[in-house]
Amino acid sequence: MKRFIAALSFACIVLAAQSQKIEDYFIRIPNAFIVQLEEAWRKDLVDLYKSGKPAILENTMQGKSVLKKLTDQYLLLQSTESSTVELKLLSLVNNTHIICMVETVYAPVADSRVSFFTTEWRPLPSDDIFTPVAEEWFRIDNPDETAWEYFQQLNIFLVKYSLSDENETLTAEYMTPLFLDDETRQRVKPFLKADPKIYTWKSGRFE
Repeated sequence: MKRFIAALSFACIVLAAQSQKIEDYFIRIPNAFIVQLEEAWRKDLVDLYKSGKPAILENTMQGKSVLKKLTDQYLLLQSTESSTVELKLLSLVNNTHIICMVETVYAPVADSRVSFFTTEWRPLPSDDIFTPVAEEWFRIDNPDETAWEYFQQLNIFLVKYSLSDENETLTAEYMTPLFLDDETRQRVKPFLKADPKIYTWKSGRFE
């Protein structure tokens, strides 16, 4: 891990003196990552948001994209009616950063994908940075035989990840129960943790 951080910091050292605002990287993000918005449109959204106007534009999917939150380090984009993109600058050493991107699709229950990039938008191996939460983490006890029948219906694993706009944390919420009918959800609820798992960014990794 130390070698990974050192190598990444060296690669980013030229950028350290440049602007470290997430809006700059959002505007320059490769089009393939946000196919709904071209670079000029992304810049327009940022300008609208910073001017205090509604940051809403029609996108290439014949829908609307909305820039909902923007700080120096964090950005939340409602990319389509059923999907969002979050971007966060995570600090390393020597004033260098990497970018965390969380893509969430609501179909209708939320499910997310977490990715990491250099500030030049080169993909980083997530195994060195983040371990996805396991389904077992959300269970607090072994269910009885009757409840186990209901647990058999949890045959998919849906997790919503969300970045904080205030600090360097990542929250994982178990969404699979929302996929169940009310009766089944209430039956398995006593065996599930009520609180989400919260990761904290430390020494170049979400712990």
